Amino acid sequence: MKVVILCGGRGTRLGEETQTRPKPMVEIGGRPIVWHIMNLYADAGFTDFVLALGYKGEFIKEYFFNYRAQMNDAVVSLATGEVDYIAEGAEDWTVGLIDTGDKTLTGGRLLRLKSFLQESGTFMLTYGDGVADLNIESLVDYHRSHGQLATITAVRPPARFGEIVLEEERAISFQEKPQTAEGWVNGGFFVFEAGIFDYLDNDQTVLEESPLERLASEGELMVYKHDGFWHPMDTPRDKQNLEDLWKANEAPWFRP
Repeated sequence: MKVVILCGGRGTRLGEETQTRPKPMVEIGGRPIVWHIMNLYADAGFTDFVLALGYKGEFIKEYFFNYRAQMNDAVVSLATGEVDYIAEGAEDWTVGLIDTGDKTLTGGRLLRLKSFLQESGTFMLTYGDGVADLNIESLVDYHRSHGQLATITAVRPPARFGEIVLEEERAISFQEKPQTAEGWVNGGFFVFEAGIFDYLDNDQTVLEESPLERLASEGELMVYKHDGFWHPMDTPRDKQNLEDLWKANEAPWFRP
């Protein structure tokens, strides 16, 4: 199953951190946060990634193009250019690096990946700026059990994220970033069927607006509740919180 990670946003609230690099490349513990997210999925056995690039996407391409060299010792023949890697330790992941436009919005980025995803059926999607101690296998099992088009992971963070109104385990409405929100909110870990593409119109489609609202109103948006750790990286304070957890060896999202 493929895992889509939206990596195209500008991350303006992170200030200087994202003036020279895209938000998914901001580091926690010396590794880009996108690597931490990918490691969460890989730990559950999902290692086929598609990164939807946008703002400063070349930095993400460069990181993964050079990943093997960065992660391993090597001997280089200057005469031939041949490289022999010593004690290779790079992860066995497949990473698609797809430019989805500098100004494309979240639903539009997903729509641009249609040709890569529609034949694979079920796929997962998340943002390139948040981590959790989420049980990915349980999320997928839950999605497969209900037979609807979409599953959204609900979490309980501060009231500045999209609010989900629940009726048992079915979403009956979705509102992105209400002024006052209580209870369950959008945690950003999704599972979709290929039918999601029927809800996406163009580059300016915001996934969290009309598509999720329509899915909820049609009874096609189911909710997986996650009561554990979840933390976005929207501000310098968020980044510092994650860095502090990492340095204290108390990062709930990381499984070495």
